[in-house]
Amino acid sequence: MCHGNSRIKGILTGQLLEDRVSLTQSGRSESTCQSVSLQLQAAAPQGSPRQPLPAQSSARANRSTVRGYFLAGRSMTWWPIGASLMSSNVGSGLFIGLAGTGAAGGIAVGGFEWNAAWVLVALGWIFIPVYISAGVVTMPEYLAKRFGGQRIRIYMSVLSLILYVFTKISTDIFSGAMFIQMSLGWDLYLSTGVLLLVTAAYTVAGGLTAVIYTDAFQTLIMVGGAFALMFIAFSKVGWYEGLVESYMSAAPSMTVANTTCHLPRRDAFHLFRDPVSGDLPWPGLVFGLTVLATWVWCADQVIVQRSLSAKSLSHAKGGSVLGGYLKLLPMFFVVMPGMISRSLFPDEVACVDPAVCQIVCGASVGCSNIAYPKLVVELMPVGLRGLMLAVMLAALMSSLTSIFNSSSTLFTLDLYHKARPTASERELMVVGRVFILVLVCVSLLWIPVIQTANSGQLFDYIQSVTSFLAPPITAVFLMAVFWPRANEQGAFWGLMVGLVVGLSRMVLEFSYETPSCGQPDGRPAVLADVHYLYFALILLVLTFLIIAAVSWATSPIPKEHLYRLTWWSRHSREPRIDLTQHPKTSVPASLLPQPGSCWRRGVLRLCGLTGDISASGPLDVEHSELNSLQEEPLWRRVCDVNALLLLAVNVFLWGYFA
Repeated sequence: MCHGNSRIKGILTGQLLEDRVSLTQSGRSESTCQSVSLQLQAAAPQGSPRQPLPAQSSARANRSTVRGYFLAGRSMTWWPIGASLMSSNVGSGLFIGLAGTGAAGGIAVGGFEWNAAWVLVALGWIFIPVYISAGVVTMPEYLAKRFGGQRIRIYMSVLSLILYVFTKISTDIFSGAMFIQMSLGWDLYLSTGVLLLVTAAYTVAGGLTAVIYTDAFQTLIMVGGAFALMFIAFSKVGWYEGLVESYMSAAPSMTVANTTCHLPRRDAFHLFRDPVSGDLPWPGLVFGLTVLATWVWCADQVIVQRSLSAKSLSHAKGGSVLGGYLKLLPMFFVVMPGMISRSLFPDEVACVDPAVCQIVCGASVGCSNIAYPKLVVELMPVGLRGLMLAVMLAALMSSLTSIFNSSSTLFTLDLYHKARPTASERELMVVGRVFILVLVCVSLLWIPVIQTANSGQLFDYIQSVTSFLAPPITAVFLMAVFWPRANEQGAFWGLMVGLVVGLSRMVLEFSYETPSCGQPDGRPAVLADVHYLYFALILLVLTFLIIAAVSWATSPIPKEHLYRLTWWSRHSREPRIDLTQHPKTSVPASLLPQPGSCWRRGVLRLCGLTGDISASGPLDVEHSELNSLQEEPLWRRVCDVNALLLLAVNVFLWGYFA
């Protein structure tokens, strides 16, 4: 039954329908109350209350509803989305790792950033239209609708959470702590504990709206501070021509006898390197990296959630284009300053003698990771040094808030809501916030493990782990979107075979240490001769073949289950019969526990749960979501032209530095 005047009031203000849509996991609802709700919303008077301003939305409905908390009420415009796409990906791990790899090997690592422009365009023009027409909130939810069953969805959710905690969060905390220790001398546990608590506080209180607007502000701080350091550093070495000359002669005074590993690479200023002997072979950089980037930008919850929060498809496309432009910048304000750091401080940054490196940075394998912090501490005046500390904290916190919010979305809507389909919306909101606090505790406990990890290989560790685990996920999403014949059995066994092969390579990778300077390479040929970017390509093709073979050998998914779930059917208006059916439950708001004591009211107010809370339950979103694929012709053309301009600039830069 309908729950009285408060719910009708919510419908008339346009809130209830928006809020309830996001919990839809499947199935068209035939409830009389829900059809009345749709009619009432369509008939809402013109004088109904206006939408809250962006700054107000975090404090109002966007905090107190599942759709608002996890998707910012689908109200975001293009510029905060683009800035958030940038800052979610550019954490402090990227500042430390990218500058360190640049110091050790030259500009080729900047290709990791420039490759993103192509995949971001694919996100806005190919993947987001499919996700919007499918009416999904999380990526595992899309796979569940596309293929049916629960095992793929649960596998994806658990794997994503594990990857977040043990790669993204741990890397950013380690890198941020290294920077703070070098510049301020703070205790590691105190600094990271305070950072995590502050970060978790505004993620818990604000939801995705707070995260995206904070990301946009912190992107300005990051770009401004990093550019200030870039100009100071370039002026020290005589700009680009001086960098080329000084970097090629930047060798440490203490070397290992009868070796050349202390010398800079001869191809340090070339993006495209030898396909066999290069440290980043060009076919791997162009094609293998695209496999990893497709997972990161088009199928990873942290990134896609930002684009799904857009108020329209044009805003999602505009955000992708802005993010693509911003990703052109790290080559100039992160990678090249890292190379300048080696030019100015070769004995520390470019050390190769294990004993010397142990004294300089505590890692015998090398100290290239200190390149960026060293530059800040040595070159920046006192006031600007504080600005750069703010930049690193902004990078750390923006990356962590993105991961915390997206992780709580995955856990709440893909795991908890499956275990408790009758959970009220208030319960889901509380669980999402408590899970963030659990992530904070796990992250703090992981810090000692990071300290004892091989810090010289941390950035390579992240890239290689991604190349072992991401290609099967990329393959499944590509087949799901473009090949209607792919079915659940094919996708599941493709993921399983890909996981076994990837884990086998990963176990081998960490069973053998990478040889230090002057040591013979005793690793098996599959490790020594097959670059991890080549391995990513091989694993992608293998997963494609498994999915195709098993799908052809088993029965196809009937067409009526696939409307608006593939690229080819995204504009279909046929009614879809979802493969996943869930009980249609409704908990009257009057039966929900009401706050009593002052402290409990305060906690609920912090969590944005003081207003009317609707119960969870399925609602037909197919046609309401379909409307958001419509674009104004003018803005569609503006987005298309800007995307072409972005790709043209990208191609020019690749060609110039190739």
